[in-house]
Amino acid sequence: MARAVFEGLVYDEDGRPVESGYVGSEPVYIVEDGSFRYHLDARAVDAQVWSVLKEQIQQYEDLIADQAMRLLGRDDLFTRAAIVNAIRNFDQNWQQLTEAGLPQPMRQYLGLLGFSIVVNRHGEVLKVHFPSAVDDHSS
Repeated sequence: MARAVFEGLVYDEDGRPVESGYVGSEPVYIVEDGSFRYHLDARAVDAQVWSVLKEQIQQYEDLIADQAMRLLGRDDLFTRAAIVNAIRNFDQNWQQLTEAGLPQPMRQYLGLLGFSIVVNRHGEVLKVHFPSAVDDHSS
């Protein structure tokens, strides 16, 4: 069963956390507006966020590779090539994430770092807030 990938990281325009749930077997984000609850297709919202993430990762490919190598304690050509290859094949993980979602510890960690997503009641991603090392992206 598919899951909302960014569950717990999505907020409405007023800064309120957005619930996630299901309509049948389809994952949704639920935005409350007054007494009405809008059920947004989580796959469509997640795909918008994924596109922004992909753009940012490609833009900072060298920085990400350098930081990953530093975290691994490695400084060799083969490690760098493996990391760069993983970055360039970023989309291959998308299907797996839509089925499993991000693991809860990863979502908590991202939230603590300041990562969040702002959506409107129409399911449009208005802003993706990245940790302070990367500027915000407005869509």
